[in-house]
Amino acid sequence: MPEQDSIPVGLPVVVPCGDLDATTVQPQIEELESVRGGHGAVVLDADGISFADSSFLSVLLRFHQSTDLRIARPSPAVRRLLEITGAVAVLNIYLTVTEAWKAAPTT
Repeated sequence: MPEQDSIPVGLPVVVPCGDLDATTVQPQIEELESVRGGHGAVVLDADGISFADSSFLSVLLRFHQSTDLRIARPSPAVRRLLEITGAVAVLNIYLTVTEAWKAAPTT
């Protein structure tokens, strides 16, 4: 559940949960694609992700290239994936959803 303090109304926050791998990542792709149009940024609240593999990382990198993707509250599994692949240096990562929305545009 995303944090609710001062999140601007109407701005997209995607909240995936559970395991995200090649067999389960498609709904996340569809959700990200559906919310990115018309918005300058999309926040992905990653706190509920229990497992993520290279399929999910590929999605993050692809959306990072095409929109201002902000990853908030990365779970230990997501943080580990981003750190061991070096993607933590490329992607926009924030401690909270609110912090992600308050950040200056990155694209």
